[in-house]
Amino acid sequence: MRRAHALLPLVGIAILLTIWSLVTFLRLVDPVLLPSPLATFRTLWEGMYSGKLGVDFARTVIRTITSTAIAAVIAIPLGIVLGSSEKIYRSVEFLIDFFRSTPASAMFPLFLVLFGVGDRTKISVAAFGAALVILFNVAYGVMNARKTRLLAAKVMGASRARVLFDVMLRESLPQTFVGLRNGVSLALVIIVVAEMFIGSTDGLGQRVFEAQQLFDMPAMYAAIFAAGALGYSLNLIFLVIERRFVHWAGR
Repeated sequence: MRRAHALLPLVGIAILLTIWSLVTFLRLVDPVLLPSPLATFRTLWEGMYSGKLGVDFARTVIRTITSTAIAAVIAIPLGIVLGSSEKIYRSVEFLIDFFRSTPASAMFPLFLVLFGVGDRTKISVAAFGAALVILFNVAYGVMNARKTRLLAAKVMGASRARVLFDVMLRESLPQTFVGLRNGVSLALVIIVVAEMFIGSTDGLGQRVFEAQQLFDMPAMYAAIFAAGALGYSLNLIFLVIERRFVHWAGR
């Protein structure tokens, strides 16, 4: 039963590949615009192991992880501090929600002025977007820490610092990981878009854009699938870490 349950995600993949194969076999779509799954995944394999796609994939991974790490280092402590005081959080809630709701692409010109064309701009704007998502979730998790545990810690004479880090921080960890998963996904989206439009010479976004310009559809779909696989893998990594270290969530 466990093995069958673990294989369930493969059902969706099988359905997608079946429909895709039928569409290309019956030529319901121009083969130039939609290559077969075999041609696409052959290009993906060759590009990852002997072509430029592997280098582009690595560059996107580095940028995404760097921006997420910067966002986490800034947002998690700040979220704990803001969440521990509802009055402070409410006073800056508008700013957090305003910038969190602002499309990251609208911030590109500002970051270009500040950092110029290069990796610093891509990483900075991705870190900015991810930090707001992480900050919101951490603060929300701290504010919704179980009151009984907070009261128990205070009754036992715990200092404010110990209550903050030993109780509130641990209580907020499930929500923090939700923020990290959302943050890394958003960072990847911003990085790929930035690679497409902000003077890049490498990265998955640049590879998608270049393949589209050259009308190399197998290469374009291969880069898109590589980006999708990267996003899924990063989310899965955070989910595994959460289940390993926050196994007590909800208890």
